[in-house]
Amino acid sequence: MLPWLIAAALVAAAFIFRAEATWLMALPADFVLPLGPWIDVAMGWLVGNVQGLTRAISWATDLPLLAIRGTLTWLPWPVTIGAAIAVAWRGGGRPLAWFVAISLLYIVLVGYWEKAMLTLALVGVAVPISVGIGLVCGVLGARSRAARQVMEPMLDLAQAIPAFAYIIPILLLFGLSPTVAIITSAIYAIPPMIRNVMLGISRVPVEVVESAKVSGATSWQLLRWVELPVAQPAVLLGVNQSIMAAFTLVVFTAIVGGTADIGYEVLWRLRKSQFGESLLAGVVITLFAMMVDRTGRAYAERRAAMVGARRLSRRAVGLGLAVAAVIAVAAEFVPALRSYPTDWVIYPAAPLNDAVVWFTQTFYALTERIKELALYFFLLPIKAGLVNSIRPEFWGFSVTPTLTAIYTGLVALIALLLGIKSGWRFAVAVAAIGVLAYFGTLGTPWPAFVIPVTLLAFQVGGWRVGALAFGGLGFILLTGIWPAAMMSVYLCTAAVLICFVVGGLLGLWAAHSDTVSRILAPINDTLQTIPLFVFLIPVVMVFLHGDFAAVLAICMYAIVPAIRYTELGIRNVAPETVEVARAFGCTSRQTLLYVKLPLALPEIMLGLNQVIVYALSMLIVTSLLGTRDLGQSIYEALTRAQAGKGLVAGLAIAFLAMIADRTIQSWSNRKRAEYGLA
Repeated sequence: MLPWLIAAALVAAAFIFRAEATWLMALPADFVLPLGPWIDVAMGWLVGNVQGLTRAISWATDLPLLAIRGTLTWLPWPVTIGAAIAVAWRGGGRPLAWFVAISLLYIVLVGYWEKAMLTLALVGVAVPISVGIGLVCGVLGARSRAARQVMEPMLDLAQAIPAFAYIIPILLLFGLSPTVAIITSAIYAIPPMIRNVMLGISRVPVEVVESAKVSGATSWQLLRWVELPVAQPAVLLGVNQSIMAAFTLVVFTAIVGGTADIGYEVLWRLRKSQFGESLLAGVVITLFAMMVDRTGRAYAERRAAMVGARRLSRRAVGLGLAVAAVIAVAAEFVPALRSYPTDWVIYPAAPLNDAVVWFTQTFYALTERIKELALYFFLLPIKAGLVNSIRPEFWGFSVTPTLTAIYTGLVALIALLLGIKSGWRFAVAVAAIGVLAYFGTLGTPWPAFVIPVTLLAFQVGGWRVGALAFGGLGFILLTGIWPAAMMSVYLCTAAVLICFVVGGLLGLWAAHSDTVSRILAPINDTLQTIPLFVFLIPVVMVFLHGDFAAVLAICMYAIVPAIRYTELGIRNVAPETVEVARAFGCTSRQTLLYVKLPLALPEIMLGLNQVIVYALSMLIVTSLLGTRDLGQSIYEALTRAQAGKGLVAGLAIAFLAMIADRTIQSWSNRKRAEYGLA
């Protein structure tokens, strides 16, 4: 408690003197480290000295890309669809085969087959690079603790830093070409593969490994014949997640890839505010991601459960190859088999656009009212605080010294009562929330943010997590992007509050109702496989640009972990524990409040952790809606080819994500240990 009293005194001093000492709100320019310009100078030297290497890499990636692209565009579309259906049926049976068939037929019917094949070719080159590098690094990390300790922070940075941040230096090195898209997608897709390989090998039973060693197996034989086969389900999930990550970046890399594929189609239509066209193209990427996800999981789960494979007989394989050959020959004489005729295309973009126009015109007053209420009564208080957002024209009253005194007294009283009943930590939490609500995110001096966050991270996770929090926030402060970072914190705070409340309630409902759980499962799957840019389409069409639209887009993507982890935590509470509570006479409400929720709290907090990370990852996407945060800094750096500015802003987002991740995970692990769940 003593450190918190000292912290409270320092925070109070920062608020008292913030008007006179303006450096408490943001460091003066003379004290800012010019890290961005230093990186730009280094990149200029690097670009001028590695042209031979970059040309070789471009040549090495262009050859397989052209080969795969040529093969996919040459193959008749019925042959490709038939092969995909066969793969899906062998992995997941008839339901998955039907889903793949319907999805691919949709792509054909809307006329996006050729562009979809270009996207598939791009992913087909990037994923093998990611899988190969991830497999080698994963094996190395699983066998060497030192290597794992070196790779862990690098993996955290690679997954936390927005892809746009490292697109810029790659763009400077390789120029506008598909190589940029391939390398960026490969980098983004490597961490899931490494983590799954390390996890799979680390879970190989010790007695199996010892038995192989006793039998005289060499290190290579142990890996080839024991560890990788046993870890195959985790490895397959790693491959699956790498493919999903590559599809996630399809729209991002369209900006610099120079390929007229589906990603470029979505981005181009979105920029022109063509809802119908962008939705139809976005559905193609979503279906691709869902097909890959479900097929990959089907093979991994079947292997994990040791279920017998559905095998195609030699006769069936031969018949399939014969039919494919016949179709390929016939395609030389029937062009419709190779390129779907445009006259047969069903493209309902115009009706969709008309429906959007009708909706926006009919419900304009309602949507504007919703946006105004959310802006003035929810977003502005978080951003600027109650002291700056309460106005008579909206609230009916203004902030006066008397009202401020009443507010302070209420916060102090609630903190005192909670402190007496539940401990001083609850009193500190209430006081912190009260201060933040009154002054807002942008009205809080940086010491009032750095000191409590660092102290909380230190007390929850130890000196390593505390050092990460202090160093990460110090980096943001010293590089001069503190105001933009606080804008990001404001947007993410608003979105996380909505996701945590709404998602938690939905997860609670799903945990007690199998019907609700079955309904929410496909919705959650869809929301997690939709490319990030697609979330902007309905938001922009209904609410246009601005902070409210940005928060809604973030919520659509980040709400899934809150739902899933809440349901998981409640469902995993041991049935015997619930029975004991009922035997003591607890009602359903008491069982939920005093048994299920406390025991499920570690999982619920992990869901909160994922919500925060997901929200931060959406910032670069919502920058297209006019926000002025770190995401906007990265987007501006991309348009101006400023590698330093983009990397600094990207590292700032990564540090915020890592601080939240490490702190919440440490707290969750401690709670699990206290409850005997570790």
